[in-house]
Amino acid sequence: MPDVKALEDAVRALQPQDLAEFDVAVWDKQIETDAASGKLDALLAEAAEDYKTGERRGP
Repeated sequence: MPDVKALEDAVRALQPQDLAEFDVAVWDKQIETDAASGKLDALLAEAAEDYKTGERRGP
């Protein structure tokens, strides 16, 4: 198993673009997992209802 220091050094050595791509991949996987588990169902239902009624938030 690689040591933590080596992993930290490797992450610090990543170019910003490479690190951003990794962050996006992790985010995408988390969204997929949450959607599959039903964690987002209430938010999706609320958004669908807001869309139907024309209700908007923010500026």
